[in-house]
Amino acid sequence: MKKILLIACLVVLIITTANAQKKYDIAAFVWPSYHPDDRAKIFWPEGMGEWQTVKSNKAKFPGHQQPRYPLWGYVNEADPYVMEMQISAATRHGVNVFIYDWYWYDGMPFLESCLNDGFLKAANNRDMKFYLMWANHDVNMTWDKRLAGQPNNSLIWKGGVNRKEFENICKRVIEKYFSQPNYYTVDGKPSFMIYELQTFIDGMGGLKEAKAALDWFRAEVKKAGFKGLDLQLTLRNNMQGNITGIAGDNIGTQLNIINTLQFDGATHYQYVHFLNIDRDYPEIQSDAVKEWEKIDKDLSIPYYPHVSVGWDNNPRFEMQVGGIVKNNTPGNFEKALRNAKAYVDAHPKQAPLITINSWNEWTETSYLQPCTMFGYGYLEAVKKVFKP
Repeated sequence: MKKILLIACLVVLIITTANAQKKYDIAAFVWPSYHPDDRAKIFWPEGMGEWQTVKSNKAKFPGHQQPRYPLWGYVNEADPYVMEMQISAATRHGVNVFIYDWYWYDGMPFLESCLNDGFLKAANNRDMKFYLMWANHDVNMTWDKRLAGQPNNSLIWKGGVNRKEFENICKRVIEKYFSQPNYYTVDGKPSFMIYELQTFIDGMGGLKEAKAALDWFRAEVKKAGFKGLDLQLTLRNNMQGNITGIAGDNIGTQLNIINTLQFDGATHYQYVHFLNIDRDYPEIQSDAVKEWEKIDKDLSIPYYPHVSVGWDNNPRFEMQVGGIVKNNTPGNFEKALRNAKAYVDAHPKQAPLITINSWNEWTETSYLQPCTMFGYGYLEAVKKVFKP
């Protein structure tokens, strides 16, 4: 009997140890706006990026869980010493990948200093992987709290680009970022994510042209000495819904286009993109799990489970706006992370990647960084699940 009990205990110990040692890629999106940038002064003239908006945050109604302020202060995230501290805090709590929102407008990059001067110059940047999500959306005055929400918000920069501009983007990305030793890869292929599928297709001139452009990109990546490109997409709701092409042409469903353009993986950027968020967090998370399962059946490529910390973009506006995630406590967030971990464990053939919104989206109230309301609670939740 003692021998049987001893064997049983050893089996439990082996399983527990194996689970504890399993590696997970916990990737938090980074909104790289918290640093001085001359082009960004159109939105934040004080010269400290969107910290200008965070500083003026206040509650909009009784019971509104605002304001929230950063415990680390209004730091310059283009400072390598600041990013060294943030990398250390992230990795110690289990966040080991940053996905940088990356922008390109009017023929040049925008808000790159957080990555170039902060992260990549931090003494400990090799402790963490990173990759790019091309945030190819249009820009109006939403980032400017003084004008956001007014009916005359004019277009400032277009997110769509033509083929020539796309080739310039790809060359820069391959040379400047894919070559970094800590750039994130899947099966040896550098990962690159596209935010808006329709904007990309429209810019290229249609679905056929978009496919040709991506085929060229893949070839260039191989020419540069890599095994290939791991092309990822941030999904929107309704996989079976039609996407409108150039001049109103129907170019098929999101699912068909993903297959046509041969994406290699998909995730989401925010719960607000595919779920009703104006309710309690546990309800939202329950529906998120159902969506993961449905997407997993629909997609022929890996889906990487996404967890959002919350949503409340009232800090960006003078007036009260939109729906708000409620009851998104660190404890409930921890339960959501356990759901994502279970999904990854059930899909051992794909990269153990989980995406989180986000590292620092303060004006959308979806951040892991420590705040005046929950302290280090959200980071501690990651640590409990992935670094027990």
